[in-house]
Amino acid sequence: MQWTDESEPGTPYWWDVLENEPADDPLPQDCDVLVIGAGYAGLSAAIAAHDCGATVVVVDKDEPGHGASTRNGGMFGAHPRLGWKALADKFGAQVADALFAEAKPALDWAKGLIDREGIDCDLQQTGRIQLAWTRQHFENQKTLARHVSEKSEVDVEIVDRDRLGQNIETRRYFGGLYFPEHCGLHPAKYHQGLRDAVTRRGITLTGRAEVTALERAGNRFTATTPKGTVRAEKVILCTNGYTTPLFRWHVARVFPLPSYLIATEELPSNLLGHLAPGRRMMVETRARHSYFRLSPDGKRIIWGGRASMREIPMEQAARRLRETMLSVWPELSDARISHAWWGNTGFSFNHMPHVGEDRGLHYAMGFSGSGTVMAPYLGAKAAYRALGDPRGATAYADTVLRRDALHPFTRPHFLKAADIWYREVIDRVENAKAR
Repeated sequence: MQWTDESEPGTPYWWDVLENEPADDPLPQDCDVLVIGAGYAGLSAAIAAHDCGATVVVVDKDEPGHGASTRNGGMFGAHPRLGWKALADKFGAQVADALFAEAKPALDWAKGLIDREGIDCDLQQTGRIQLAWTRQHFENQKTLARHVSEKSEVDVEIVDRDRLGQNIETRRYFGGLYFPEHCGLHPAKYHQGLRDAVTRRGITLTGRAEVTALERAGNRFTATTPKGTVRAEKVILCTNGYTTPLFRWHVARVFPLPSYLIATEELPSNLLGHLAPGRRMMVETRARHSYFRLSPDGKRIIWGGRASMREIPMEQAARRLRETMLSVWPELSDARISHAWWGNTGFSFNHMPHVGEDRGLHYAMGFSGSGTVMAPYLGAKAAYRALGDPRGATAYADTVLRRDALHPFTRPHFLKAADIWYREVIDRVENAKAR
């Protein structure tokens, strides 16, 4: 595999534009709301709490945005990850209906946040197409499209195989499900815009300040960090796939699942126009869950997916992703790789986010790969709920972060076995069905 000399393996393509100074605001002794985690969810929670009149402090164990908020694929959309029947089986028909109905308001709210705060993040309404890897997947998409149309205001369109060429040049897929309102953006610029919004409000923001102890006495919490101690009336946990073992209840229910990505070197515009004529955000239905797109400037391919369900050497992950990319687009066989990186998604065992409270600690997490919209949306919901604001109402408070017997400890050891199972069994079965 050929590399360019643009970056070291492990450095996200998105970081090329970052010029942030370290977040090092001094911690006050007291605040109304302490937010733990400075990604999309945490910064949005801080904005919402501040605008409700609360004094707010945000801390992060790393620099703000070091995690998934500046490492993801930049796909911006909201619709339930699961079909209506699966949601009804898990949470009941009423909750399933409400989750479907909330998809359009969540997307509109997140778009409104970008507009209200004047965030320049290369937001483009490209549409997103979910590509069916097998005939059965395409039949399942037809059912999902019917439920989306019946139970939400989300625009959706079934694309049969003969019309896929308007979106992507390949014969690997059997059809697709197209969401025209979905967008693409630059995730690091998006996070930078939220950070700027926090700074404009005078909210305390401090990185390298991992909460190493959190004690509750009466109605107040005391959080200990390497940069000092702060007391708070309310605490909101927004750490998702980067939650530390201190929060045992949460890490038992939301586990970090690595997602790997590569970026190609700049490619000829005629080649990219041939491969991706629609400039869509593109995802697959197969369990390998490849997701791919053009870079915001339209000069590269960004390709992500399940290279492994556990941490592996970056070059090995990049090689696996490139092999998958070439199986869809063999025309890229001569393209060099400029960047390769990974980040943690925070997955729940129900594959759905949740907003809730555990022993006075409020939280929003388990975004399960839908964080560009759902993390800021539900971060704000968590803040409203913590402050007793009626705007905190959401169907995502009626989902569940359940435990699973496969995950009895704080570290997700089951992912080692799951990685073998998916690579050696599931992938082979799905590939056989796709022939």
